[in-house]
Amino acid sequence: MLRDNGIYDVQVVCIEGFLTDHYDPTKKTLNLDPTVFNTSSITSAAVAAHETGHAVQHARAYTWLTLRSQLVPIVSISSRFVQWILLAGILLINTFPQLLMAGIIMFACITLFSFITLPVEFDASRRGLAWIESSQIMASQDFAKAKDGLWWAAMTYVVAAISSLVTLLYYLSFLNGRRR
Repeated sequence: MLRDNGIYDVQVVCIEGFLTDHYDPTKKTLNLDPTVFNTSSITSAAVAAHETGHAVQHARAYTWLTLRSQLVPIVSISSRFVQWILLAGILLINTFPQLLMAGIIMFACITLFSFITLPVEFDASRRGLAWIESSQIMASQDFAKAKDGLWWAAMTYVVAAISSLVTLLYYLSFLNGRRR
């Protein structure tokens, strides 16, 4: 799939762990866990194609991936501190409501990141599945299983985004309740 898309500068490597598959745009590595890297199964092919889809996105400067990559530093810092700032903000809401607002803004950045991730993940699967289908590396009934597996994997991102939004609304309700 990399070669078919004219990508020759991405290295495919096996990394330790389970479900640790990811594309690293900073190192241009396609990182696959041992199960995916060493196994020729429908699942392994689908996962590898999906992750390669991210490499194709990177090579083509896919807008949503670029935006998501730009948010990584902000989300990284927010993720590290947000729970403590929110907790302190809730405890000190009557004396220092700005702390809760700061925590809500940080959590909103994380929520935004979750929603920006959705088109990135769906597109990577779309690209991977299109390549699997065009290259005919698996039978049609196997392709249907790969498609189904990637669909349900993508749904985990949808659930995470919705969960993050509901949690954000929950934290906003603390401020809203204080203002009544």
